Amino acid sequence: MTWLNTTRELRAQGVEVTLITMGPENDQPYPGVEVLSIPKPEIYFMGQALYHLNALRHIFRRRHSFDIVMFHQISAIWFLPLKLLGNRRPLLMMDTRDLLDFGNPSLKARLRVNYERLIHRLAPHVLDGQTAITPRLAQLVEIPPEKLWGIWPSGVDPEEFTITRAQRVSRKDGEPIRLIYIGIFLEQRNLLPLAKAVKRANESGMDFVLTLYGDGAFRPELEAFAAGTAGRVIVEKPIPYEQIPSALAQADIGVTSLPAPDNIKYEASSPLKLFEYMAAGLPVISTSNRCHTDVVQHGRYAFWAAEATEEELFKALEEAWMAREHLAELGQEAYKAVDEWTWTASARKLHRAFEFGLRRAKRGLATPQPVENL
Repeated sequence: MTWLNTTRELRAQGVEVTLITMGPENDQPYPGVEVLSIPKPEIYFMGQALYHLNALRHIFRRRHSFDIVMFHQISAIWFLPLKLLGNRRPLLMMDTRDLLDFGNPSLKARLRVNYERLIHRLAPHVLDGQTAITPRLAQLVEIPPEKLWGIWPSGVDPEEFTITRAQRVSRKDGEPIRLIYIGIFLEQRNLLPLAKAVKRANESGMDFVLTLYGDGAFRPELEAFAAGTAGRVIVEKPIPYEQIPSALAQADIGVTSLPAPDNIKYEASSPLKLFEYMAAGLPVISTSNRCHTDVVQHGRYAFWAAEATEEELFKALEEAWMAREHLAELGQEAYKAVDEWTWTASARKLHRAFEFGLRRAKRGLATPQPVENL
């Protein structure tokens, strides 16, 4: 979905994009976008090898029509033979969207971690340029400044949430503040400490209702706790994406994932859920992990928990309760701030990265991209 949204915006800016994806040959899933669908056999490693060799064959045949070949880090090693074409090849640009998963102990995960470490060590020496999803991720994988062409985050289409803003009924005096979370139920998202903080806040004279939509391994624990909250914590089944805007219209505050502030994997990510709440015109409750604070910065529409604990989330709820008369105003501030985090804005950033790389290659320069242009 990221590439589909970004591709449409790039085309509007005059960039011709060809997507190479895994799937049945001649499949055309995205109208108006050229897609080369290459089948991948379901055989570990051999499937990857056959897929990438076929992708390389397609690129080689059309090498004179491509200016840049952009690829995810997992594909880097397979496209290095293009270097043998010398000056008669497109530029090679590696994009990093996620951080290595150090917590998975499986052999397959360990092999991938070691492979990606190797790729990130080699990339500055063999590739023309690199991009990343966030500045923090670029730091963590140690992309040299002279190789960093740009940063392009995830994004959101605010038009998808027009119905949310149109249907919202502002909270009235005497009504509870309605909190909403939509996403996966995992222990590291710290939804149980939030549920406990909501119960404690209500026992302290505040008035909140927390509704959780989703599924996941931690669902039984959440359901067990919710059963003892007299309907103040509600665990619902997942809802289709197209129903999310209407569900958000029934809320006053959106709850993001609640990673610990020092959780490095989250720190490097681009918080799509935060962007969606902003587009819906909702203030948010969130932990002060950099993936959130780098977006909100000095905005007033976030109620921060300094840690992902019941105590700190209780303090965030206290702040929200004190601001209860201004939630609609804060939601408007969030909506205005989302302009910087749309798919259009993301595509502009990627477009600038392409232009920078092409200019640098043409002039033979090795200067880094100015920070203000990233």
